[in-house]
This record gives sequence, C-alpha cells and structure tokens, in this order.
Amino acid sequence: MLNVPLFVLFARIFSCMMLIMTKKKLITPEELDNLVSVGNPQIAPDAMQILYTRKCAKDGVNHTTIWLAQTKGTVKPRQLTTGGKDRMPRWSPDGTKVAFIRESKTGSQIYTIDMDGGEAQQLTHFPEGSITEMQWSPTNGSLAVSYRKTEEPYTHAAGETRKENKESDPPIITESAWYRLDGDGYFGHARFELYLVDTTTGSYKNIWSKDTMGFFSFCWSPKGDNIAIATNTSKDAITDSLPTKIVIHDVSTGKNTILPNCTKGPKDAIIWSPNGKYLAWAGREGDESTYSTENLELYVASATKGNAKSITSDIDRCLMAVTLSDTGDVSFGSWLHWTHDSKNILVKIGWHGEEQICTISRNGGKLKTLTTGKAIHSISNFASDGKNCAMMVGSATTPPEIYVGKLGATTLTTKQVSFENTQWCQEHAVATPKDTWITSKDKTKIHCWIMRPPSQAANRRNKPAVLQIHGGPHCQYGWMFFHEFQCLASAGYTVIYCNPRGSKGYGRDHCDAIRNDWGGADWVDMQSVIAMMQKDKKINRKNMGVMGGSYGGYMTNWIVGHTNEFTGAITDRCVSNLVSMGGNSDFADKEDGYFGGNFWSRPEDRWRQSPIRHFGNVETPMLIIHSEGDLRCNIEQGEQVFAALKLRGIEARFVRYPHSTSHGFSRGGALDMRKHRLNEILSWWNRQLK
Repeated sequence: MLNVPLFVLFARIFSCMMLIMTKKKLITPEELDNLVSVGNPQIAPDAMQILYTRKCAKDGVNHTTIWLAQTKGTVKPRQLTTGGKDRMPRWSPDGTKVAFIRESKTGSQIYTIDMDGGEAQQLTHFPEGSITEMQWSPTNGSLAVSYRKTEEPYTHAAGETRKENKESDPPIITESAWYRLDGDGYFGHARFELYLVDTTTGSYKNIWSKDTMGFFSFCWSPKGDNIAIATNTSKDAITDSLPTKIVIHDVSTGKNTILPNCTKGPKDAIIWSPNGKYLAWAGREGDESTYSTENLELYVASATKGNAKSITSDIDRCLMAVTLSDTGDVSFGSWLHWTHDSKNILVKIGWHGEEQICTISRNGGKLKTLTTGKAIHSISNFASDGKNCAMMVGSATTPPEIYVGKLGATTLTTKQVSFENTQWCQEHAVATPKDTWITSKDKTKIHCWIMRPPSQAANRRNKPAVLQIHGGPHCQYGWMFFHEFQCLASAGYTVIYCNPRGSKGYGRDHCDAIRNDWGGADWVDMQSVIAMMQKDKKINRKNMGVMGGSYGGYMTNWIVGHTNEFTGAITDRCVSNLVSMGGNSDFADKEDGYFGGNFWSRPEDRWRQSPIRHFGNVETPMLIIHSEGDLRCNIEQGEQVFAALKLRGIEARFVRYPHSTSHGFSRGGALDMRKHRLNEILSWWNRQLK
C-alpha cells in the first residue's frame, strides 16, 4: 500500500465512495409509496398544454390531482387541483375552461376551472351517484354526461341516518340478473343514463335512459346538433349483444332515430367523422359482448343511411387486445379516432406484447403502423389542428409517462412532457426482461419473457425462479412495467411470463384455441414453458414456484393438479370450480355460450375443465389470496382450494382481504392492502424457495 502513489490511492477511494453512493436500491413493496401513476392526458385545443391526472401516496392513501404540462419548452408541469379525488379533465372546445370530476362521500360532481385564473367551481349538484364519462359539445354550451343515481337506501345520508337510529343496513333486493359489478359494487336496479348539463348554470336533463346495463357509448356530431349512442335496450342484454343498436338523438327536438342497416352484435367506442358524414365503432357480429375470443373489428357506416361494414374483417387483429400491468389503469376497451380529413381512422392494436397506433382508410385496405418499439402507446385526444395529440407511453422498464404526439403522413412522432418516475427509475435496480419464442409439442409458437434478478439481489446463487401467469385469459403480457415482477426480481427470483394460447395479440385462432377447453391447449403451452425453465442453467429446477391471478389462478390450480415440478404455488383471486363459478360471478354464464351446457343441469363441460377436480393429486404447498369483495371470482373459489388442501394435509396459507377490496385491487386498490399482499407473496416464496 505504501508503494501506491497518493493520487492513485485517492482515486481508488473516490471510486469506491462513488460506487457506494450510486448503488441502486432494490425494489420492495414499500416502493409503491414512491411510484407515481399518471393517466388520462388531454391536449388543449391550441396544442400548447396537456392536462393529466397524477396519482401518488399521501398520508398512506391514494391522492389524485390534475396537473398541467407544457408541450414546448422546459417548464415543469404544475398542479392545477388539490382535491385529492379529481379525475377526467376535459378542455372546453374554445380552450377557456376545464371540466373535471371530483369524488366525495356523497358521489361524483362536475367542477370547472377558468383557465384565465381562479379556483375550481362546482358546476353540477347531482343527487348522490356516479359519473363514468363526459364530453363537451362542440359549441361549448353543454356536457353530455353518463351518470347513475344511487338508490336511496344505499346513499351516504341514509347510512348516517341508520347509524343515528341504531338501525341495520338494508337488504339488497333485485329482480334483475344485472345488479352488481366488481369494482363498482352493488347498485341494484340503478343504471347509468345519459344527461345534458348546461355548462353555465349546471342544470341537467335526461336524454337517454333505456340502456339495460348502462354500458352505452356516445359521441357528439361535429356541429353539436346530434349525439350518437351505441346501446342495448334488450331485457336479455347481460347475455345477448345482438340487439345493440346505434341511436341518433336530436338535441334540439329530443327525437331518437335508430340508424338503419347495421349488423347485429356488440358496438362500442362510437365516433363521428369530422365532416359529419360517417360513424365508426368497434364491434362484431354475434351475441357475445366486446370481450370474446373473436376479434373485435372496425365498422364504418353512413351517419344517415347506416349500411355498416367491417373494414378489418380480413385483418387478423383485435381492437381489444389489452396489456396487463399493475402501474396503470387497465381498461378492457377500444380506442378509435378519425383523422382531420375524415379519410382514415386511427386505432390502437395490441400485438406480440406491444400496443401500437395504427391507421386504416375508411374504405378498408391495409393496416399501417405509425408507432414502433417494444412499448405500450395510447392516445387520449387531439388538438384542433388534428395533428398534435396527448399520449401515454410506457415500457417494461419505465412506468407510463405523458407525451405529446405529432401525426405525420406515415409516422407518429412523440416527445415526453412528464417525468414523474424518471428519478425513481434511475435510483432503483430495475430489471430488464428479454423476450424469446419457444415451440410447444404441437408446433405452436409461444412468446415468453425472462426477467433476471439484478446483480445485488441476495438469492441469485440459489437460482430460484417464479412462473407468472396472466389473468383474462383474453389479454396479454408484454412490454409494460410491472412493479410486482420487479419486487420478485429484486428479491432474487428469475421471473418468467408468457402468452400461451388463449391470449390476445397473436391472432384469432391463438385466442380461440381454449374456448370451452380451459386446461387444454393452454396446458400444452405451459408444459413447454416449464420445460424451458428446467433447461435454463440459471434456474434451479428444484427451486421453482408458480403463481397467477384470476385466470392465472385457474392455471396455477390446474398445474399443481397435473404436475409436482414446482416447490410452491400462489393462487390469487382464482377460479377453481367452473360449475359454481357459473352462477356466482357478476357476469353469470349463459347456457351453451362460452362453455358448453350449463351450471345447473348439464355441468359436464364445466366440471371437466375445473381444477378442483384434480386436487386429489396436489402435493404442492399453496398460498391462497382472495378478496371478500371480489364479485368477479367469488371468494368461495379460493375457499374450495384451501378446504381441499387442509383436508388432505397439504401445507396451505389463506389470506382473505376485506370487503373493501375487489378483484383488481392489486392494480389500483388501497396502498396498505397492495403492500400487504406483496409482502405475503415475498414471505411465501422465502419460505418455499431456498
């Protein structure tokens, strides 16, 4: 040491200090408190500013406010509202005002802000209820609003009165099969209806109340004289989308006219062309909803004569191929937008784990991709020039951020304008997944991702690995940031995830392969993924776990009933028994629909595909995670798994989350519950995997 020149010694000491100072943090469940979720960007009519929502932790709870970013220059975004429960900002067509929704204990109300200055002012005074969508009229004078009034016995005021009188909560009474929805709760016979709100006085009137389920979509005509509504008024709407129609509402007369010559089947995301001559929507022929193994197609029709035609029927792409994540809202819907000249339509397409913006002529033809890269792209709205737009872009290593896009003849260029998580990503050991393709036994190509743990992760020498299986099943994993995956990687686990048959993003046949055959082609594909893991030299084949949520929980249950290759398993908000599932989900299974037979007198198909049928074979220790407030996959599905394991003497742990949580709480629920769940997962793997 004495022979080393002082400047070299100092350089070495400085390098060591810098290494210590710049050592990146491992990602833990608690880091949820420091991640920011952005959403719903809206570009101003003059394209100079973009509104967006910013959700982050404040005092241990989610706090959502509206922010304003400049599209040019380097000025940092500024906070526009402070309510903490503000969402859905919308520019007025002249750019002078912003309308948004503010939530409270007594429901949703619309507020407005004058962009020349001043505080937010309450515009509406709806009775207690919910708002799901609102659109400014092109003339600034009205807002079209989807609003549902809460039934009186279930209002906040009624609840407070019962507390004062020491009375019990009332029963829920219904004569409709549609009375609850996961994440929305029990709403009884109340339905979302369409209202017009005067933007000066806040007065409102109902213009459409006939939709059976309240799932209608709507849009203004360019002149603001009409509103198009895609709606299903059938009493059997919960099981039959054939009657879905397009209604044209005349704003001045109140007259409703049904658009003629439209195909029978679901219709959603309706949009009016700028020249007023055409309507476009996402749909298909048939009685199923927009969520199906079949591709959701793009339809164009005359705004007066109808004559609807699918212009993508010969293109094997689905308009609803959703990519899952836990750092942003997941919406099973479509996005469409007309170009300024009314000649082309923009759509968002999920394909091979990406989501890209594409364009197609209104007359049909080739689908042209405008964006590129291993990323998730989405557009919210366009400025008045029809060129500039508000976007969100995310990847597997960066949570979504706000961008301004500019539409050209053949490309859509992007510029980032929010940097909410940039520093967080720089400070943390974010694992980078690599994708690969494998071939299953029947020659099917399966898209897989491998996420290795960062170098400083503690468990790398034991080579543990976790296979993650997505829910749906008709959606996809892909190039989207997943905090849960990053937690596992930071804890030393190699994370494997894939899109087996049943997934969207690989064509109609790939998705349709498991229709009425869960545990068939998907299990063939998963066996090949398991074999890939076993051959991986960086994975200890005796130190592997499997986990998944919803349908991913189904497949986890199926796997442990058919193989003992995994040391442990986690089944989350699972499906275990398709017979009982048929009647206790918020969407009841109709007879001879997606599954054959029915769940009351012809249950054979459902029982054949039920994992619980094979639990006499299970030897794998299991953690069962479920929410008592789950209305999609009822908690009895997890209870059956736990009961079967305990009766057979198999190691099991059951974590039941309260009624305040729902099926999707791992993505957007209360922060304390989300962190608790992640810590339970890590604790279980620490217990089962060496």
